[in-house]
Parts: sequence; C-alpha cells; structure tokens
Amino acid sequence: MTTAIQLSPQDTIERGLDLAAAAGASGCVVLVAESSSANLRWANNTLTTNGAMRGSRVTVIATVGAGEGTAAGVVGRSSTTDSSLRELVSAAVDAARSSSPAEDARPLIDGTVGSGWDEEPDETSVNVYAEFAPALGEALTQAGKENRWLYGFADHEVVTLYVGSSTGLRLRHSLPRGFVSATGKSGDLSQSAWVGAATRDFSDIDPLAIDTELTRRLGWASRTVSVEPGRHATVLPPAAVADLVTFLFWQLEGRDAYEGRSVFSKPSGGTRIGEALSPHRVSLRSDPNLAGLETFPFAVARSSGGSSSVFDNGLTLSATDWIRGGKLENLMQSRFTAELTGAPAVTPPIDNFALSVNGATGTTDDLVAGLDNGLLLTCLWYIRPVDPQTLLLTGLTRDGVYLVENGEVTGAVNNFRFNESPVDLLARFTAAGATVPSFSREWGDEFSRTATPPLLVPDFNMSSVSQAS
Repeated sequence: MTTAIQLSPQDTIERGLDLAAAAGASGCVVLVAESSSANLRWANNTLTTNGAMRGSRVTVIATVGAGEGTAAGVVGRSSTTDSSLRELVSAAVDAARSSSPAEDARPLIDGTVGSGWDEEPDETSVNVYAEFAPALGEALTQAGKENRWLYGFADHEVVTLYVGSSTGLRLRHSLPRGFVSATGKSGDLSQSAWVGAATRDFSDIDPLAIDTELTRRLGWASRTVSVEPGRHATVLPPAAVADLVTFLFWQLEGRDAYEGRSVFSKPSGGTRIGEALSPHRVSLRSDPNLAGLETFPFAVARSSGGSSSVFDNGLTLSATDWIRGGKLENLMQSRFTAELTGAPAVTPPIDNFALSVNGATGTTDDLVAGLDNGLLLTCLWYIRPVDPQTLLLTGLTRDGVYLVENGEVTGAVNNFRFNESPVDLLARFTAAGATVPSFSREWGDEFSRTATPPLLVPDFNMSSVSQAS
C-alpha cells in the first residue's frame, strides 16, 4: 500500500507550481493556509470544554492564455498530500481551460522571497489561556456565591499563510486572533447581559473585569421598565457601533457603487467618492499595521469579486482612508475595478478598520452622564439589510437595553426591533467618545479587528417592541 506523503507548505507551493507548468498553465498562484486554534467554553458557572484543533487548506489559481484572453481556474481543498495535489492542480488547470477569458485578468504580481519564508507554521494551544483560565475560575466561583450564572466561550487562532506564484512571489505571514464572548444571567434567569472583547494573545483580557461589568449591568436590570417604540436618544457603546459599522465597511465595494447597487452610488451614475457623508469630522481607516489590529500586509483573494481579484494576490497593502473628515475618500478596488470605475487609487480590502471622530474624548459612561433621558443600547443581533441603496438595516436588541434618566442608568427596558442606516447615523450623531478596540456581538467571530468610539444618536429608530430575549 502506498503511503500518502504530507508536504510542507513550502513544498506544496513549489510542487504545485511545477505541476501547473507541466500541465500547460501560463501562470499559477498557490495559497496554503495552516491554522491552529484553541478554545474554552463555560456554562452554569462551570468550565465545560476545552480543545485544540489544526487545519490546512490549499488553493490553486491556474491561468491559461495571455493578455485579454487569459482565463483563470480556482480550486481549493483541505489537507492535500503529494498525490491529491496533482489532482487539485489538474482540476484548476481544467477549470481555467473551460472558462471564458477573465475580465479582471492582469499580470500576476511579481515578487521575491519574503522574510520568514522557510519557517514552519506558528501554533497556538490551550497554554494561551495560562493566565486567563485561573482568573475565569475565580469569576465563575464568585458568580456562584452571588447567585448569578455565567456562560461564554473564548477562542484563539493562528493562521499562517504562504503564497507562491509562477512569477517568483514567495510570501509568508502569521496572524493571531482571539476573542471572548461572555453572558451573565440573574439567578432566576429573568435578566441577562453580554460583554465581549477581541485580543491577539489574551494577555490583555481580564475575566474578572468582564464579570464586574456583567454584574453592573445585571444590577441595572433589578428594575425593569416598559418603553414604547419610537425614536429615542440612544447611547451606543463601541461594541454596538461595531455591529453597525462593520456592515457599512463590507459595503465599500467600488464596482457595486459604480454600477448603481449601493449607498455609495451616485443617482446620476458613478460613485460618491469625494462627497461628504457626514458634517462631522469622521474618519474610517484601514491599515495592515494598526496597533493591536494587525492583519495581512498583502492582498489575499481566493475568488474574484466586486473589490478583489485572484490576479492581485500578493499585492502590497498600505494604509487607506475610506472616509476622512466626513468625506468618502476611497472604495475597495482591485486593479481591474479601479481602472473600470476610474478610481483615484487601487485600494484592495484590508481586514481591519478604525472609526474615529476628530477631537472626541471620553467613554460610554461619559456619554450616559450627559444624557437627560434616553436609552443605553449595549449590543445588537440578527442584523439584516433592508435597502442597499440607503444601507437601511434591521435587527433586534439583545442582552441589555437600559433606561437613562438624568445621566444615570436606572433600569432595564424591553427589547426592540430597530431600523437604521449606519451611513445616516454617521451624519446624525451628536456626541462621540474616544476610539477603542471593540468587538461586535453580531460579526466579531468572523471580523474582530475593529476599533470604534461610543456614539450618542438623538433619534435612534426603535421601530417596534420585540419579544426576543
């Protein structure tokens, strides 16, 4: 019986490129993503499970033809061996031959061997929780003594990505990511609160501080008040702002805007680049080197779409202002779409963002202290688009909507369905705090590299009462 040979990421790329050339491909890009993860889960004040996993995925992008006649075939597979790699490359070349010429075809990115290319994939393990887990145990014990219940999970992942191409590109980058999502409930389970946080290595996550905040919010809920739907002055903490702005960020696709399919489309045609979206000095910025939110410094595309192209793999990314001083500066553009739309620059997607308001200082508590009467909305969920032309979103509140009276939180209120556009909110807010790292309840498990400020919106639209809990 023949033994399957497991290749290293570097050998997989070199072997894949050789096989593609032998099969008649005019060009090829091979991406190998090695992942390592570790997690903890707890419920009813008890640690329930922990575990570690490893994963691998290989993507082959083969091209045939030249110039405007170039076609591409993309095939991906988990955990390839020497024998299965041959099948994978053959499938990618066959897919390219059966495809029409790619409209986004451009010369593959040239390059040299980057730093660390020969290094093995980085790994994580449950040891990443060496300080977190004992503190979590203290919090679970304390909750039991105080007749509260704690539930939650923590996840840490390291992805090491290798990219190689027939043009000589050889890149390696290791990227850690972690988060914690925690829910506290009253002893009778009638009230709940949520707190989440993102991290790179769990050295900056304190379970006792999280439990303190959960306890504070459950204390607010010792009094419950019924509030009618309508437009209410509402403080949104950074987590809730991230819930909404992440969806806005994902809609910054240049081609969709150019073709009239998004809120960033001009009614008369083209995009709104250069237009003011807000009277405030709001900025939305991505940078692969944002401190604490670092991400891949080069473009990674396993498929072509409105803002990305498989031909752009390995393209160096740089800091990009999407909104600056309230004005739309850029949309996400591949080399192809930038030429198509006449964009001022090639600005591929970057896997992080920071929203800030120039000159804004203070915290969520400071905004609450300045509010005479209104709501504190801690997190949102089940967010869905209603109208892409205005980016109107709908969704539900969950695990903590509180009444604010004379600058103090005085009780919990019922849940609502909301209808709001994050683009409109950036124009309508009346106060903001300092930008801090944030974690979206709705999107954080897939997109956690965000930093946002708290905002005060004078007329947040709570369209109806929800029975969700």
